[in-house]
Amino acid sequence: MPQTAILLHAMLGGLSSLAALWVFIELLNVNENNTGRIGCAAIITLVLVWGAYLVGGWFYVTHYGADKAIILAGRWPWAHGFFMEIKEHVFFLVLLLATFLPIIVKRNNLLQNRHARNLALAVSGMVVLLAQAMEGAGAIIAMGVKQGLLK
Repeated sequence: MPQTAILLHAMLGGLSSLAALWVFIELLNVNENNTGRIGCAAIITLVLVWGAYLVGGWFYVTHYGADKAIILAGRWPWAHGFFMEIKEHVFFLVLLLATFLPIIVKRNNLLQNRHARNLALAVSGMVVLLAQAMEGAGAIIAMGVKQGLLK
């Protein structure tokens, strides 16, 4: 079960990045035909980020302690000391941005309100970049566990 949870966590995170990219691309050419898709993609981004948070949080609370001990005793202790610590704190920014994104796109007329459109572009772009950074950090943490087991 822990392996399934961590795979689901990574999958939801990766898909959330794609969904936020979908929002970003649709916003570059906003028109009457795609405002519904923008709202739908923003909601999908929200659901995927929250799903990654809940699954990852469950894994962290119930199983990560053993992995942490392996990482810290292994050749890559910095995988936890730097990357997991960063991930633990930066992820909340992704969570807040993903929650804010549907509010921006649903409560504003993106066709007429250039400022709201630019804000939505910035927020969705930040979600893409930060979610990709979380994916990379997760890969380094997983390699930290592997290095600890190979010791």
